[in-house]
Amino acid sequence: MLVSTQLERVFILNEKGQDIKLNDPEPLWSIQAVLNFYSNTYPMLTTAKISRPVIKDDTVQYRFETVIGTKG
Repeated sequence: MLVSTQLERVFILNEKGQDIKLNDPEPLWSIQAVLNFYSNTYPMLTTAKISRPVIKDDTVQYRFETVIGTKG
């Protein structure tokens, strides 16, 4: 018998050299909606990009890559 289970989504933000694991606020939301949700708490996410998902430890991990620009 084949049993299908949905893997838990985990979102990772690297802030000041440390990975912060963010829980999935709503499994039915799109990845972009989750990014928008967390941008209220982490303003640097307003310009972040979403990495390709990686399956690790029975979870699907998405990394929010912040884009840090330079002035001038």
